[in-house]
Amino acid sequence: MPAIWPGGWSKVEPPEEIQGLVKRARSKLDAIPGPVLALSAFAFGSATTLSGTFLYRRYFRRFKTGDWITPDVFARKRWVKGMVTSVGDSDNFRFYHTPAFGWRWPLKFRIIPSTAKDLKDKTLHIRIAGVDAPEAAHFGRPSQPYSEEALAWLRAEILGKTVYCQLLRRDQYSRIVAIVTLTPRLLPGSWAAGKSLSLEMLKAGWVTTYEQAGAEYGKWGKEEFLRVENEAKAARRGMWAEGTDAESPSEYKRRHAQAESSDTKVVDKRAKTASASATDKKAKADPPPPKGWLGRLFSSK
Repeated sequence: MPAIWPGGWSKVEPPEEIQGLVKRARSKLDAIPGPVLALSAFAFGSATTLSGTFLYRRYFRRFKTGDWITPDVFARKRWVKGMVTSVGDSDNFRFYHTPAFGWRWPLKFRIIPSTAKDLKDKTLHIRIAGVDAPEAAHFGRPSQPYSEEALAWLRAEILGKTVYCQLLRRDQYSRIVAIVTLTPRLLPGSWAAGKSLSLEMLKAGWVTTYEQAGAEYGKWGKEEFLRVENEAKAARRGMWAEGTDAESPSEYKRRHAQAESSDTKVVDKRAKTASASATDKKAKADPPPPKGWLGRLFSSK
């Protein structure tokens, strides 16, 4: 008969089958020695902690800056998702990493900062792999033709949008070199790969294929990059509108590097010549004093 609780509520007892299962479970637990039970609980807790740590590091941890990326991440060539917060040059941009979920409706509970102040020290500086864009004016060098048009195209293509980056390595400017793909139009990026940003830039004619040491082209390969670049040249798109004899970004950088190296050598040579001349003049203007009492006697006259 069900027990009557105070206030008129009745306590419904579980069926006899459930009670039997509970009794058998308790008897089996009582039969296990205490040390074994404690060791099992410790092992289960450790496994749970390790699994939680792995899941956090793999799917939930956010890379705030390039300094957060460890060598093992580069070794695995890990893919990460995020939003482009700024585009400062024609072949690199700032990337806000958005791991796991919570960044979009209907499950939006995490917010991407929108001001430069709030984004400070919270983004990755990404260098797009496999391509080289016209150089803007910096380091005292003039801008290269079509640098502004290439920058405007890249901003219109990715600024404020979600992209996927495969992290490859850190370059000499502490930027993260990455294969970048755009968000697929139909399926989520975790299910299907989007278009290669590098190939889209080559197709539009705003970049050339980067062929220096250490260049990477992802699954497409260098041959595909060169093929798309040659198609853009043939169609006179982008920076090839006036012909294919335009100075490439690599040639531009090489020319200015050689000129700066020559200027440095000339300045060093002139400095050495001026120093030697000044030393000679000083030696002539200040002859050494005569030695001995006889010299001092004649020099006093």
